[in-house]
Amino acid sequence: MNTGAGKLKLQNYKPLREVVFEYLRSAILNGEFKPGERLMELQMGEQLGVSRTPIREAIRKLELEGLVTMIPRKGAYVADMSIKDVLDVLEVREVLEGLASYLAAERRGDGELELLEKVLSEFEGYVNASDREGMMEKDKAFHEAIFASTHNKKLIQIAQGLQEQVQRFRVVFFSESDDFKQLLSEHREILDAIRAGKGEAARAKAENHIRDMEETIRIFRKKKKNIY
Repeated sequence: MNTGAGKLKLQNYKPLREVVFEYLRSAILNGEFKPGERLMELQMGEQLGVSRTPIREAIRKLELEGLVTMIPRKGAYVADMSIKDVLDVLEVREVLEGLASYLAAERRGDGELELLEKVLSEFEGYVNASDREGMMEKDKAFHEAIFASTHNKKLIQIAQGLQEQVQRFRVVFFSESDDFKQLLSEHREILDAIRAGKGEAARAKAENHIRDMEETIRIFRKKKKNIY
């Protein structure tokens, strides 16, 4: 059980159950609560400074979203994501990232290119500092900036629909992988193609980037039944 949680900052315009739900949801997606970890209502209530009722209501809502599993006579646990689940997501993401990079190369503006370069520079700084949390944050920002550069609202919405599952994988990848120089190199290749306005090259680099992620998952599968 995570012991780093502090008292919640209550917001008058939101019901307490919603504040607790958003906190727990964020903690699961960011890896603060690990897959398979039991969620103890009493202990969480004490840590967050709330009663068990909003905790229980939040857990029920998280179960509906598939982030929590209820086991009879045992309680609530953070749901695992199987390797098959992740591979399915990455298959879709490969197509989306390829299309997004192609469109970004065709449509990006100067400001969007500057943002991509800034984010990649920050990512490199975190790689050099071996700051996994920082790398994870900038990896997310880099890919989001590419999608924003497409100016295609529907494509952005579809990508956002996968964001939760991608983020859970990202937490595991940055926790267990060590080959961040390769990741940086792949990001730089994608950006170089976008900067040069070479759509097909950008698509190929992005698709290869995701295929490398798939290979990483297959390596995890040889070690564990589940990714976690």
